[in-house]
Amino acid sequence: MIIGLTIPQFTTLHVLISFVGIIAGLIALPAFARGHILPRTNVIFLWFTLLTSLTGFLFPIVAFTPALGTGIVSTVVLAIAFWAWYGRKLAGRAAPVYAVTATIGLWLNLFVLVVQSFLKVPALNALAPTGTEPPFAAAQGALLILMIGLGYFAFRASRRRSAA
Repeated sequence: MIIGLTIPQFTTLHVLISFVGIIAGLIALPAFARGHILPRTNVIFLWFTLLTSLTGFLFPIVAFTPALGTGIVSTVVLAIAFWAWYGRKLAGRAAPVYAVTATIGLWLNLFVLVVQSFLKVPALNALAPTGTEPPFAAAQGALLILMIGLGYFAFRASRRRSAA
């Protein structure tokens, strides 16, 4: 039991939290890259993405795993994003810092989504049962390229914002 829920129930809660963070991020970050700030959507993205990482630490941990490492990196990156958003209110250099850290936070959540999709969706698992096959690498590579592009435009828009 985790916070009064069975492990399957808690897993469902964790996945729902992750999806809310991902959807909010997929709305907020492209808007940010176009120079538009969606305050409520950004707040939902930040909190639900952080909650995704924090709830991940509540699963039984028996050894250090890539998932644990991803959660640690995500939490540190999100702490910096929180500082830029709440502490500095995107003033000056905080806007580009937010653009970079928000992009990394969303990418890490999407990275895990791709990993879990290849593990849990039978059609994808058939293409890459061990996660080392070309379809898995292609999916992660495409995601990385898309996120680098999104991050670039978010960074560029934030620089224009901080210069104004």
